[in-house]
Amino acid sequence: MPDVTLTTLSKLKQNGEKITCLTSYDATFTKLVNEAGVEVILVGDSLGMVLQGNDSTLPVTVADMVYHTRAVKRGNTSAFIMADLPFMSYPNAEQALASSAQLMQAGAHMVKLEGAGWLAPIIHALVQNGVPVCAHMGLTPQAVNLLGGYKVQGRADEQAQAILADAKALEAAGANMLLLECVPSALANAITKAVAVPVIGIGAGSGTDGQVLVVHDMLGLTRGHRQPRFVKNFMLDQQDVPSALRAYVEAVKKIEFPAAEHEF
Repeated sequence: MPDVTLTTLSKLKQNGEKITCLTSYDATFTKLVNEAGVEVILVGDSLGMVLQGNDSTLPVTVADMVYHTRAVKRGNTSAFIMADLPFMSYPNAEQALASSAQLMQAGAHMVKLEGAGWLAPIIHALVQNGVPVCAHMGLTPQAVNLLGGYKVQGRADEQAQAILADAKALEAAGANMLLLECVPSALANAITKAVAVPVIGIGAGSGTDGQVLVVHDMLGLTRGHRQPRFVKNFMLDQQDVPSALRAYVEAVKKIEFPAAEHEF
């Protein structure tokens, strides 16, 4: 498969073909994810929970993200690498630029940051300096203490309208991609249609341009923990990890995942 770029992802949206995304934090999983045909790898700060054993993403540092981004880069062959800017690494444009420089130099093709309309000037500064940006909206895990837990966002009409307005504002500021987490499907559909950039969903229904899951979740490796509604264990019907990864890609491409039971 040729190298996936922002142009590739934009064409997939324009052609109505779903974009597949999975997390990876090391070279071994990255090779397997590439072989399965996944277009986007997210080096997520979710590593704080699935690898480090923390109860949230907040303890993750820029140094942690740089280490894992380098590992993913070494195992990558063609996927587009998106890396998370961790908690409090982008409170202003100056610090966001410094943090992003480290991730991009480690091998990321794009950075992802969480928030709402207030991110606009930070996103503008990053894009102006050559850093592609994904804006993570809806449920933003770095703000879990402010949100009062991992709760669906945008159920009330007023909040839904605010999220939609913020999505348009962040696209206007230069965001190259949006990621919507745990929002009602109707809201995710409206945002996907309202913006020209690709929209990736997790717990946002099947109407977005693509899907992302934490690889440990979709392989059933996080047993013993309460699984979110939007997670499906693709290992249940497969004999090995490569087969499960391919099954995920096929299910997303055929719009068989997420199904109604995975939506809000």
